[in-house]
Amino acid sequence: MSTSWQRFKQFQSRIPALGLTMDISRMRFDEGFLEKMSASMQSAFKAMDELEKGAIANPDEKRMVGHYWLRAPELAPTPGIAEEVRKSVADIKKFAKDVHTGIIKPAKAHKFTHVISIGIGGSALGPMFVADALGNPATDPMKVDFIDNTDPDGIARVLKCYEGKLGETLVVVTSKSGGTPEPRNGMLLVAEAYKKTGLDFAKHAVAVTMAGSQMDKLATKDNWLARFPMFDWVGGRTSELSAVGLVPAALQGFDIQGMLDGAADCDRVTRKHDMRGNPASLMALMWYHITEGKGKKDMVVLPYKDRLLLFSRYLQQLVMESLGKQLDLQGKRVDQGISVYGNKGSTDQHAYVQQLRDGVLNFFAVFIRVLESGGSSTNLEPGVTAGDYLHGFLLGTRAALYDNNRESITITVLRVDARVIGGLIALFERAVGLYASLIGINAYHQPGVEAGKKAAASVLELQAKVAAALTTTPQTAEQIASVSAPDAETVYLLLEHLAANGRAKSAGEGDPGKITFCKP
Repeated sequence: MSTSWQRFKQFQSRIPALGLTMDISRMRFDEGFLEKMSASMQSAFKAMDELEKGAIANPDEKRMVGHYWLRAPELAPTPGIAEEVRKSVADIKKFAKDVHTGIIKPAKAHKFTHVISIGIGGSALGPMFVADALGNPATDPMKVDFIDNTDPDGIARVLKCYEGKLGETLVVVTSKSGGTPEPRNGMLLVAEAYKKTGLDFAKHAVAVTMAGSQMDKLATKDNWLARFPMFDWVGGRTSELSAVGLVPAALQGFDIQGMLDGAADCDRVTRKHDMRGNPASLMALMWYHITEGKGKKDMVVLPYKDRLLLFSRYLQQLVMESLGKQLDLQGKRVDQGISVYGNKGSTDQHAYVQQLRDGVLNFFAVFIRVLESGGSSTNLEPGVTAGDYLHGFLLGTRAALYDNNRESITITVLRVDARVIGGLIALFERAVGLYASLIGINAYHQPGVEAGKKAAASVLELQAKVAAALTTTPQTAEQIASVSAPDAETVYLLLEHLAANGRAKSAGEGDPGKITFCKP
């Protein structure tokens, strides 16, 4: 009997209620590694227990991290939190039902048929992933599009598709504070489009936000259609199973209770202090093994199912924002993180599998195998369907990588449905938390993101100074910088932007130091 078959039988872990199996046999670790990591994993389990009991896990914001309570409110540390969770889910279900049946309807149309969802980061990546994974445009009661950036051209492209349809379109605006620039800007431009067509934006608007936030106050003042809560103990990257993800999913007609139940099924198994029988702990240990606990290799997510195309984008935020930390829990510089990228099979065969197989060995793969093919079962060759080809490509690629010393994890599910999607989300959430404990970093704050926001704000302040320094006399960037700021490079880049958008006039070409700018 082959060694690989013995390892395959030995290193399987399962979540029976989801029909999910994880195989780590193609990771080249030995028994000694698991024994060595046992004590560390037991400590990680205990840290996770404290998290679920309500420990303060985000010192920057002095808040708990309780996304696990979203699918198990009975575990929440207070009855008040448990009731908030239950009420939120019940309210979302009722709102979606009332919209679908026409109890809640637009002023100038028979029924709401479309949704524009506005958000950024966790308020967009999760909902977009779920919309693509579970959606069926031919049968879904509502069609959804997303605005997830402050790119005016991107917003215009979405709105172009809604010409003549805004009267039957709901707009879900998701922002914890209401002041985050990207969703605020998207909301303002969409509201402007409604105004231009003679529609009252408020009668089409739904807010997902914190109680008492700027958006909550605006939605209350203007009498928006509905408001749903964001909780301070749920971070953006773990918010898909809160109102953030459940509102658009329910409006699309998805089984949101199934998503919650699937996540709860996963939690029940991955909560156990059973290192070998817990898929999340084994995943975290494999990450530690392959990256030496220092992020030395990237994670390539390879789902062989079109519906899981956006899973890698979703995981980029969950994994990289959680684990990408400069300092550990003691304040020591460690520069941690795991880079995530991915596409889908078998598209990968015609894209970057060549490098994965023969190029630089700086990665490990996570294959996602879906047993039910779906679609047509027509034989394209005797006894061979399109789904057989897809499955064959997965097994072939997995074998080809392993034969050249490329390691991989394989997650197998029966089908892609609401329960499985909830379970996959919960599985990776738990693995991230456990791995963070193994390497001694805080997975639940994001100082780098906050630093980027502050830097962007300072650039906009500088832009105002640069614009004010423009005169009718042509000046170089250095001359304008001498008045507005010492950073001539940033001043030049801002002037280029202003000139390209008709808010400045430029002359000259070539050497940036000789190009001049003046008022248009």
